[in-house]
Amino acid sequence: MAAYKYEAKKRSGEVVTGKMGAKDEAALVQKLKSQGLTLVSAKKVSLDLNINLGGKATTKDLKAFTRQFATMIDAGLPLVQCLEILGSQAENKWFGDKLLEIKGLVEGGSTFSDALAKYPKIFDELFVNLVAAGEIGGILDTIMKRLAEYIEKKEALQRRIKGAMVYPIAILVITILVVVVLLKWVIPTFESMFVDFGAGDALPYPTQVVIGMSRGFGEYFIQIVVVAAAIIAGFTFFYRSKQGKQIMHRLYLVLPVIGPVVKKIAVARFTRTLGTLLSSGVPILEALNTVAKAAGNVIIEHAILFARERISEGRNISEPLGDANIFPGMVVQMIAVGEQTGALDVMCNKIADFYDEEVNVAVAALTSLLEPLMMVVIGGIVGGMVIAMYLPIFTMADTIQG
Repeated sequence: MAAYKYEAKKRSGEVVTGKMGAKDEAALVQKLKSQGLTLVSAKKVSLDLNINLGGKATTKDLKAFTRQFATMIDAGLPLVQCLEILGSQAENKWFGDKLLEIKGLVEGGSTFSDALAKYPKIFDELFVNLVAAGEIGGILDTIMKRLAEYIEKKEALQRRIKGAMVYPIAILVITILVVVVLLKWVIPTFESMFVDFGAGDALPYPTQVVIGMSRGFGEYFIQIVVVAAAIIAGFTFFYRSKQGKQIMHRLYLVLPVIGPVVKKIAVARFTRTLGTLLSSGVPILEALNTVAKAAGNVIIEHAILFARERISEGRNISEPLGDANIFPGMVVQMIAVGEQTGALDVMCNKIADFYDEEVNVAVAALTSLLEPLMMVVIGGIVGGMVIAMYLPIFTMADTIQG
Protein backbone atom coordinates (compact mmCIF):
# COMPACT_ATOMS: atom_id res chain seq x y z
CA MET A 1 0.00 0.00 0.00
CA ALA A 2 1.21 3.48 -0.92
CA ALA A 3 0.37 6.99 0.21
CA TYR A 4 -1.03 9.58 -2.19
CA LYS A 5 -1.47 13.32 -2.01
CA TYR A 6 -4.58 14.02 -4.04
CA GLU A 7 -6.69 16.85 -5.41
CA ALA A 8 -10.36 16.06 -6.00
CA LYS A 9 -13.69 17.74 -6.72
CA LYS A 10 -16.93 17.46 -4.80
CA ARG A 11 -20.26 17.23 -6.63
CA SER A 12 -20.71 20.94 -5.91
CA GLY A 13 -17.50 21.66 -7.83
CA GLU A 14 -15.49 22.53 -4.71
CA VAL A 15 -11.87 21.38 -4.92
CA VAL A 16 -10.43 19.57 -1.89
CA THR A 17 -6.96 18.19 -1.15
CA GLY A 18 -5.70 15.54 1.21
CA LYS A 19 -3.64 12.41 1.75
CA MET A 20 -4.86 8.83 1.57
CA GLY A 21 -3.43 5.32 1.52
CA ALA A 22 -4.33 3.05 -1.44
CA LYS A 23 -2.95 0.00 -3.25
CA ASP A 24 -2.61 1.97 -6.50
CA GLU A 25 -4.10 4.98 -8.26
CA ALA A 26 -7.12 2.98 -9.47
CA ALA A 27 -7.91 2.00 -5.89
CA LEU A 28 -7.51 5.64 -4.87
CA VAL A 29 -10.08 6.64 -7.50
CA GLN A 30 -12.56 4.11 -6.09
CA LYS A 31 -12.00 5.25 -2.49
CA LEU A 32 -12.57 8.88 -3.42
CA LYS A 33 -15.62 7.95 -5.50
CA SER A 34 -17.16 6.22 -2.44
CA GLN A 35 -16.80 9.57 -0.63
CA GLY A 36 -18.51 11.47 -3.44
CA LEU A 37 -15.25 12.87 -4.82
CA THR A 38 -13.79 12.86 -8.34
CA LEU A 39 -10.01 12.63 -8.62
CA VAL A 40 -8.33 15.56 -10.39
CA SER A 41 -4.68 14.73 -9.73
CA ALA A 42 -2.66 12.44 -7.48
CA LYS A 43 0.98 12.24 -6.51
CA LYS A 44 2.65 9.38 -4.64
CA VAL A 45 4.36 10.65 -1.48
CA SER A 46 6.41 9.14 1.33
CA LEU A 47 4.52 7.54 4.17
CA ASP A 48 3.26 9.99 6.76
CA LEU A 49 2.74 8.98 10.36
CA ASN A 50 -0.57 10.81 10.26
CA ILE A 51 -1.85 8.39 7.61
CA ASN A 52 -2.99 5.22 9.36
CA LEU A 53 -2.76 2.81 6.41
CA GLY A 54 -3.39 -0.35 8.38
CA GLY A 55 -5.18 1.21 11.29
CA LYS A 56 -8.14 0.19 13.34
CA ALA A 57 -10.93 1.76 15.31
CA THR A 58 -10.64 1.49 19.08
CA THR A 59 -13.54 1.20 21.51
CA LYS A 60 -12.88 4.83 22.39
CA ASP A 61 -13.33 5.86 18.73
CA LEU A 62 -16.54 3.84 18.39
CA LYS A 63 -17.95 5.15 21.67
CA ALA A 64 -17.23 8.78 20.76
CA PHE A 65 -18.71 8.35 17.27
CA THR A 66 -21.89 6.69 18.56
CA ARG A 67 -22.50 9.29 21.27
CA GLN A 68 -21.80 12.25 18.97
CA PHE A 69 -23.83 10.76 16.13
CA ALA A 70 -26.81 10.22 18.45
CA THR A 71 -26.62 13.86 19.61
CA MET A 72 -26.45 15.17 16.04
CA ILE A 73 -29.34 13.03 14.79
CA ASP A 74 -31.42 14.06 17.82
CA ALA A 75 -30.66 17.71 16.95
CA GLY A 76 -32.14 17.17 13.48
CA LEU A 77 -28.98 17.09 11.34
CA PRO A 78 -29.19 14.96 8.17
CA LEU A 79 -27.43 11.59 8.37
CA VAL A 80 -24.98 12.41 5.54
CA GLN A 81 -24.00 15.69 7.18
CA CYS A 82 -23.39 13.91 10.50
CA LEU A 83 -21.04 11.46 8.78
CA GLU A 84 -19.28 14.30 6.95
CA ILE A 85 -18.65 16.23 10.17
CA LEU A 86 -17.60 13.23 12.26
CA GLY A 87 -15.45 11.78 9.47
CA SER A 88 -13.56 14.99 8.82
CA GLN A 89 -13.05 15.78 12.53
CA ALA A 90 -12.17 12.29 13.83
CA GLU A 91 -8.94 12.09 15.85
CA ASN A 92 -8.24 8.68 14.30
CA LYS A 93 -7.66 9.60 10.65
CA TRP A 94 -8.10 6.02 9.49
CA PHE A 95 -11.47 5.78 11.24
CA GLY A 96 -12.41 9.18 9.83
CA ASP A 97 -11.64 7.97 6.30
CA LYS A 98 -13.90 4.94 6.84
CA LEU A 99 -16.74 7.20 8.00
CA LEU A 100 -16.35 9.29 4.86
CA GLU A 101 -16.42 6.10 2.78
CA ILE A 102 -19.66 5.13 4.55
CA LYS A 103 -21.02 8.60 3.78
CA GLY A 104 -20.24 8.01 0.10
CA LEU A 105 -22.09 4.67 0.17
CA VAL A 106 -25.14 6.29 1.78
CA GLU A 107 -25.10 9.05 -0.83
CA GLY A 108 -24.91 6.33 -3.48
CA GLY A 109 -28.21 4.81 -2.31
CA SER A 110 -27.21 2.31 0.43
CA THR A 111 -29.03 2.29 3.73
CA PHE A 112 -26.94 3.32 6.73
CA SER A 113 -27.01 -0.22 8.16
CA ASP A 114 -25.96 -1.79 4.84
CA ALA A 115 -23.07 0.67 4.58
CA LEU A 116 -21.94 -0.16 8.13
CA ALA A 117 -22.16 -3.89 7.37
CA LYS A 118 -19.38 -3.49 4.80
CA TYR A 119 -16.97 -2.73 7.67
CA PRO A 120 -17.41 -5.74 10.03
CA LYS A 121 -14.04 -5.12 11.73
CA ILE A 122 -15.40 -1.79 13.00
CA PHE A 123 -19.14 -2.33 13.34
CA ASP A 124 -20.12 -5.78 14.60
CA GLU A 125 -23.37 -7.61 13.91
CA LEU A 126 -25.00 -6.20 17.04
CA PHE A 127 -24.25 -2.62 15.98
CA VAL A 128 -25.54 -3.20 12.43
CA ASN A 129 -28.72 -4.98 13.58
CA LEU A 130 -29.60 -2.21 16.00
CA VAL A 131 -29.05 0.48 13.37
CA ALA A 132 -31.22 -1.48 10.94
CA ALA A 133 -33.97 -1.69 13.58
CA GLY A 134 -33.65 2.05 14.19
CA GLU A 135 -33.96 2.81 10.48
CA ILE A 136 -37.05 0.61 10.10
CA GLY A 137 -38.72 2.06 13.21
CA GLY A 138 -37.69 5.64 12.53
CA ILE A 139 -35.98 5.89 15.90
CA LEU A 140 -32.32 6.00 14.85
CA ASP A 141 -31.50 8.70 17.42
CA THR A 142 -32.91 6.58 20.26
CA ILE A 143 -31.11 3.47 18.99
CA MET A 144 -27.78 5.30 18.79
CA LYS A 145 -28.21 6.52 22.38
CA ARG A 146 -28.87 2.95 23.52
CA LEU A 147 -25.87 1.76 21.56
CA ALA A 148 -23.68 4.41 23.16
CA GLU A 149 -24.86 3.37 26.64
CA TYR A 150 -24.34 -0.29 25.78
CA ILE A 151 -20.79 0.31 24.53
CA GLU A 152 -19.96 2.40 27.61
CA LYS A 153 -21.26 -0.25 30.03
CA LYS A 154 -19.58 -3.04 28.08
CA GLU A 155 -16.28 -1.14 28.16
CA ALA A 156 -16.66 -0.50 31.90
CA LEU A 157 -17.16 -4.23 32.50
CA GLN A 158 -14.12 -5.13 30.37
CA ARG A 159 -12.04 -2.46 32.12
CA ARG A 160 -12.89 -3.92 35.54
CA ILE A 161 -11.93 -7.42 34.41
CA LYS A 162 -8.66 -6.29 32.81
CA GLY A 163 -7.86 -4.14 35.83
CA ALA A 164 -8.28 -7.16 38.10
CA MET A 165 -5.83 -9.16 35.97
CA VAL A 166 -3.09 -6.51 35.80
CA TYR A 167 -1.79 -7.11 39.34
CA PRO A 168 -1.43 -10.93 39.23
CA ILE A 169 0.08 -10.85 35.72
CA ALA A 170 2.58 -8.16 36.75
CA ILE A 171 3.54 -10.13 39.87
CA LEU A 172 3.91 -13.32 37.84
CA VAL A 173 6.20 -11.63 35.29
CA ILE A 174 8.32 -10.06 38.04
CA THR A 175 8.59 -13.43 39.82
CA ILE A 176 9.78 -15.15 36.64
CA LEU A 177 12.40 -12.43 36.10
CA VAL A 178 13.60 -12.67 39.71
CA VAL A 179 13.89 -16.47 39.51
CA VAL A 180 15.82 -16.22 36.22
CA VAL A 181 18.25 -13.69 37.74
CA LEU A 182 18.75 -15.89 40.81
CA LEU A 183 19.34 -19.06 38.80
CA LYS A 184 21.50 -17.46 36.12
CA TRP A 185 23.73 -15.09 38.11
CA VAL A 186 23.21 -15.04 41.89
CA ILE A 187 23.31 -18.74 42.77
CA PRO A 188 26.48 -19.46 40.70
CA THR A 189 28.20 -16.70 42.71
CA PHE A 190 27.19 -18.40 45.96
CA GLU A 191 28.36 -21.77 44.60
CA SER A 192 31.81 -20.34 43.82
CA MET A 193 31.99 -18.88 47.32
CA PHE A 194 31.13 -22.25 48.91
CA VAL A 195 33.84 -23.98 46.84
CA ASP A 196 36.40 -21.35 47.92
CA PHE A 197 35.50 -22.04 51.54
CA GLY A 198 35.87 -25.78 50.99
CA ALA A 199 32.22 -26.54 51.69
CA GLY A 200 31.32 -27.70 48.19
CA ASP A 201 31.07 -31.41 49.15
CA ALA A 202 29.11 -30.99 52.40
CA LEU A 203 26.26 -28.68 51.45
CA PRO A 204 22.75 -29.09 52.93
CA TYR A 205 20.31 -30.97 50.69
CA PRO A 206 18.10 -27.89 49.90
CA THR A 207 21.22 -26.01 48.78
CA GLN A 208 22.31 -28.89 46.56
CA VAL A 209 18.87 -28.95 44.92
CA VAL A 210 18.91 -25.20 44.18
CA ILE A 211 22.51 -25.35 42.87
CA GLY A 212 21.55 -28.31 40.67
CA MET A 213 18.62 -26.29 39.28
CA SER A 214 20.98 -23.38 38.60
CA ARG A 215 23.49 -25.59 36.79
CA GLY A 216 20.75 -27.17 34.69
CA PHE A 217 19.28 -23.77 33.90
CA GLY A 218 22.68 -22.47 32.78
CA GLU A 219 23.61 -25.53 30.73
CA TYR A 220 20.26 -26.01 29.04
CA PHE A 221 19.06 -22.42 28.86
CA ILE A 222 18.48 -22.50 25.08
CA GLN A 223 16.67 -25.82 25.28
CA ILE A 224 14.49 -24.54 28.14
CA VAL A 225 13.53 -21.47 26.13
CA VAL A 226 12.74 -23.60 23.05
CA VAL A 227 10.62 -26.04 25.07
CA ALA A 228 8.77 -23.18 26.79
CA ALA A 229 8.09 -21.53 23.43
CA ALA A 230 6.89 -24.86 22.01
CA ILE A 231 4.54 -25.38 24.96
CA ILE A 232 3.11 -21.86 24.57
CA ALA A 233 2.69 -22.32 20.80
CA GLY A 234 1.11 -25.74 21.28
CA PHE A 235 -1.32 -24.44 23.90
CA THR A 236 -2.21 -21.47 21.67
CA PHE A 237 -2.93 -23.82 18.74
CA PHE A 238 -4.97 -26.10 21.00
CA TYR A 239 -6.90 -23.18 22.50
CA ARG A 240 -7.80 -21.82 19.06
CA SER A 241 -9.02 -25.18 17.80
CA LYS A 242 -12.74 -26.00 18.05
CA GLN A 243 -12.22 -28.88 20.48
CA GLY A 244 -9.71 -26.89 22.55
CA LYS A 245 -12.11 -23.97 22.94
CA GLN A 246 -14.88 -26.29 24.11
CA ILE A 247 -12.63 -27.93 26.70
CA MET A 248 -11.12 -24.69 28.01
CA HIS A 249 -14.37 -22.71 28.02
CA ARG A 250 -16.13 -25.50 29.91
CA LEU A 251 -13.20 -25.59 32.35
CA TYR A 252 -13.55 -21.83 32.96
CA LEU A 253 -17.16 -22.37 34.05
CA VAL A 254 -16.43 -25.16 36.56
CA LEU A 255 -13.17 -23.94 38.10
CA PRO A 256 -13.47 -23.11 41.81
CA VAL A 257 -13.39 -19.39 42.64
CA ILE A 258 -12.90 -18.36 38.99
CA GLY A 259 -15.93 -20.27 37.62
CA PRO A 260 -18.61 -18.23 39.47
CA VAL A 261 -16.98 -14.98 38.32
CA VAL A 262 -16.94 -16.16 34.68
CA LYS A 263 -20.62 -17.11 34.94
CA LYS A 264 -21.57 -13.72 36.37
CA ILE A 265 -19.68 -11.95 33.59
CA ALA A 266 -21.46 -14.14 31.02
CA VAL A 267 -24.88 -13.41 32.54
CA ALA A 268 -24.21 -9.66 32.59
CA ARG A 269 -23.07 -9.70 28.95
CA PHE A 270 -25.94 -11.95 27.79
CA THR A 271 -28.74 -10.00 29.47
CA ARG A 272 -27.29 -6.58 28.58
CA THR A 273 -26.98 -7.49 24.90
CA LEU A 274 -30.37 -9.22 24.71
CA GLY A 275 -32.12 -6.38 26.56
CA THR A 276 -30.61 -3.77 24.25
CA LEU A 277 -31.63 -5.69 21.13
CA LEU A 278 -35.18 -6.42 22.29
CA SER A 279 -35.84 -2.87 23.49
CA SER A 280 -34.72 -1.66 20.05
CA GLY A 281 -37.29 -3.81 18.26
CA VAL A 282 -35.06 -6.64 17.02
CA PRO A 283 -37.03 -9.93 16.76
CA ILE A 284 -36.23 -12.48 19.48
CA LEU A 285 -34.79 -15.15 17.14
CA GLU A 286 -32.51 -12.67 15.39
CA ALA A 287 -31.56 -11.15 18.75
CA LEU A 288 -30.56 -14.54 20.20
CA ASN A 289 -28.49 -15.32 17.12
CA THR A 290 -26.57 -12.07 17.61
CA VAL A 291 -26.25 -12.57 21.37
CA ALA A 292 -24.85 -16.08 20.87
CA LYS A 293 -22.07 -14.77 18.63
CA ALA A 294 -21.19 -12.12 21.23
CA ALA A 295 -21.21 -14.57 24.17
CA GLY A 296 -17.42 -15.00 24.30
CA ASN A 297 -17.77 -18.61 25.50
CA VAL A 298 -18.64 -21.47 23.14
CA ILE A 299 -20.49 -23.43 25.86
CA ILE A 300 -22.74 -20.45 26.58
CA GLU A 301 -23.07 -19.83 22.83
CA HIS A 302 -24.36 -23.39 22.36
CA ALA A 303 -26.81 -22.93 25.24
CA ILE A 304 -28.20 -19.74 23.68
CA LEU A 305 -28.50 -21.34 20.24
CA PHE A 306 -30.24 -24.32 21.87
CA ALA A 307 -32.74 -21.90 23.44
CA ARG A 308 -33.20 -20.19 20.06
CA GLU A 309 -33.96 -23.53 18.41
CA ARG A 310 -36.56 -24.36 21.05
CA ILE A 311 -38.18 -20.92 20.69
CA SER A 312 -38.48 -21.47 16.94
CA GLU A 313 -40.42 -24.65 17.81
CA GLY A 314 -42.88 -22.65 19.89
CA ARG A 315 -41.39 -22.93 23.40
CA ASN A 316 -40.47 -20.02 25.64
CA ILE A 317 -36.90 -18.88 26.32
CA SER A 318 -36.68 -19.59 30.05
CA GLU A 319 -37.16 -23.40 29.89
CA PRO A 320 -34.27 -24.21 27.51
CA LEU A 321 -32.01 -21.75 29.35
CA GLY A 322 -32.81 -23.60 32.57
CA ASP A 323 -32.15 -26.98 30.91
CA ALA A 324 -28.66 -25.82 29.91
CA ASN A 325 -27.62 -25.68 33.62
CA ILE A 326 -25.39 -22.67 33.01
CA PHE A 327 -27.47 -19.67 34.00
CA PRO A 328 -28.39 -19.26 37.69
CA GLY A 329 -31.93 -20.22 38.69
CA MET A 330 -32.75 -16.64 39.71
CA VAL A 331 -31.87 -15.40 36.21
CA VAL A 332 -34.05 -18.06 34.57
CA GLN A 333 -36.97 -17.19 36.86
CA MET A 334 -36.66 -13.46 36.20
CA ILE A 335 -36.55 -14.10 32.44
CA ALA A 336 -39.69 -16.26 32.79
CA VAL A 337 -41.43 -13.39 34.63
CA GLY A 338 -40.33 -10.98 31.91
CA GLU A 339 -41.83 -13.26 29.26
CA GLN A 340 -45.13 -13.60 31.12
CA THR A 341 -45.48 -9.85 31.67
CA GLY A 342 -44.37 -8.92 28.15
CA ALA A 343 -41.43 -6.89 29.50
CA LEU A 344 -38.53 -9.21 28.75
CA ASP A 345 -36.33 -6.33 27.56
CA VAL A 346 -36.86 -4.39 30.79
CA MET A 347 -36.23 -7.50 32.90
CA CYS A 348 -33.02 -8.29 30.98
CA ASN A 349 -31.69 -4.79 31.57
CA LYS A 350 -32.50 -5.06 35.30
CA ILE A 351 -30.70 -8.41 35.49
CA ALA A 352 -27.72 -6.87 33.68
CA ASP A 353 -27.57 -3.94 36.12
CA PHE A 354 -27.72 -6.36 39.06
CA TYR A 355 -25.00 -8.62 37.67
CA ASP A 356 -22.79 -5.68 36.79
CA GLU A 357 -22.68 -4.96 40.52
CA GLU A 358 -22.23 -8.67 41.25
CA VAL A 359 -19.23 -8.72 38.90
CA ASN A 360 -17.78 -5.70 40.72
CA VAL A 361 -18.06 -7.49 44.06
CA ALA A 362 -16.82 -10.82 42.66
CA VAL A 363 -13.81 -9.27 40.92
CA ALA A 364 -12.90 -7.31 44.06
CA ALA A 365 -13.18 -10.50 46.15
CA LEU A 366 -11.12 -12.48 43.65
CA THR A 367 -8.43 -9.79 43.65
CA SER A 368 -8.39 -9.76 47.45
CA LEU A 369 -7.97 -13.54 47.42
CA LEU A 370 -5.30 -13.59 44.73
CA GLU A 371 -3.07 -10.96 46.34
CA PRO A 372 -2.18 -12.89 49.56
CA LEU A 373 -2.19 -16.21 47.68
CA MET A 374 0.34 -14.96 45.16
CA MET A 375 2.46 -13.39 47.87
CA VAL A 376 2.59 -16.77 49.67
CA VAL A 377 3.52 -18.61 46.46
CA ILE A 378 6.11 -16.01 45.43
CA GLY A 379 7.51 -15.81 48.95
CA GLY A 380 7.74 -19.60 49.05
CA ILE A 381 9.62 -19.81 45.75
CA VAL A 382 12.00 -16.86 46.09
CA GLY A 383 12.32 -17.09 49.87
CA GLY A 384 12.96 -20.83 49.69
CA MET A 385 15.79 -20.33 47.19
CA VAL A 386 17.36 -17.55 49.29
CA ILE A 387 17.14 -19.59 52.52
CA ALA A 388 18.64 -22.63 50.77
CA MET A 389 21.66 -20.53 49.76
CA TYR A 390 22.13 -19.13 53.26
CA LEU A 391 21.95 -22.50 55.06
CA PRO A 392 25.66 -23.32 54.38
CA ILE A 393 26.66 -19.87 55.68
CA PHE A 394 24.89 -20.63 58.99
CA THR A 395 26.57 -24.04 59.12
CA MET A 396 30.01 -22.52 58.49
CA ALA A 397 29.39 -19.89 61.15
CA ASP A 398 28.50 -22.63 63.70
CA THR A 399 31.69 -24.50 62.74
CA ILE A 400 33.83 -21.40 63.19
CA GLN A 401 32.22 -20.68 66.60
CA GLY A 402 32.75 -24.30 67.63
